[in-house]
This record gives sequence, C-alpha cells and structure tokens, in this order.
Amino acid sequence: METRTLVRMALMAALIGALGLVPPLFLPLAAGAPITAQSLGVMLAGLLLGARAGAGAVALFCFVVLLGAPLLAGGRGGLGILFGPTAGYFLGYIAGAYVTGLLAPRLPFGALVSAFLAAVIGGIGVVYLGGIPVLAAVAGIGLEKAALASAVFIPGDLLKAMAAALLATTVLKGWRAAPPA
Repeated sequence: METRTLVRMALMAALIGALGLVPPLFLPLAAGAPITAQSLGVMLAGLLLGARAGAGAVALFCFVVLLGAPLLAGGRGGLGILFGPTAGYFLGYIAGAYVTGLLAPRLPFGALVSAFLAAVIGGIGVVYLGGIPVLAAVAGIGLEKAALASAVFIPGDLLKAMAAALLATTVLKGWRAAPPA
C-alpha cells in the first residue's frame, strides 16, 4: 500500500474520531443507541478510500476506541463497548465502509447517485444489519422492536448519506485534478 493511502487512512480514522466530539442525542425509543455524526465518517471512508482502505481506516478507528480512547460519541471507549447495546453498530462500521467502497464505483449511475446509493446500502443497511440484532439481544427486546427503535435514525442517516455523497464526489474531483506529489 502506498504512503499516500496510509496517510489518508490515518486521517480518515482521525476524522471519524473527531466526529465523535459532536454531542450525541439520545432518544428514549432507541434503547441506548445515540444519534451521532460518526456514521458520516464511516460512509466517507468507503466513498473516498474505497473498500479495503476505507474498511482499514474504520478498523483503525475501532481498534483505538477498543484500546480505551474515548472517541465514540459521548466520550465512550474501551472494551466495554463490545458489551453494550451499540456494539453491533460499532463493529458494523467496518463492514459498512467496505460495502460502501465496494459498491460506489460499480453502480451504473452518475457519481453522485452511485455514491449516495452506496452510502445508503453500506453505511446504513449493512451497519443496521449488524446493529439491530445486538441491540435486541442486549436491550432484551425483540428484533421487531429493535428495528422499530432503529427506524427513528433513518431520516438523519439518509441526510448523512447525501452529505457524504456530496463531499466525496467533490473531494474526489480535487484528488483527480491534483498533480502527483
């Protein structure tokens, strides 16, 4: 892997951590899962870096959090994250970035629409696929109730997917136009 990619991965991991500084919003319906800005970073990682590097950047972020860095929304970090109601979403971030990065260049639409759909499928669908069952198990509620609780996040996540698509297509244009270092 070239140095430029490694630097971008580290910067993306740092960006996801910085997005954790945005105060979370806890909803009573969501059984402990907060609204955060970090899923925007997960979508951007896949869109900007591609499947492997995007997932690698998110995995780096997750590793640092599990080591104890309080980078998740609300200043959470450490191994205890793996035993809470948001563990599935947290671990789903890695697969979400991978699928987002995998789909974006393969979808047969324009760059913006493809980026948006990839962010929706990977950054929302895949992350929810990992998060809902764990939320149901840890919170002691059924899958249906966990899915309904998670549904309150969909409007905001769709806005984050659109923001990620707009940002990514703009940044990628700049990266392509920049002369090699």
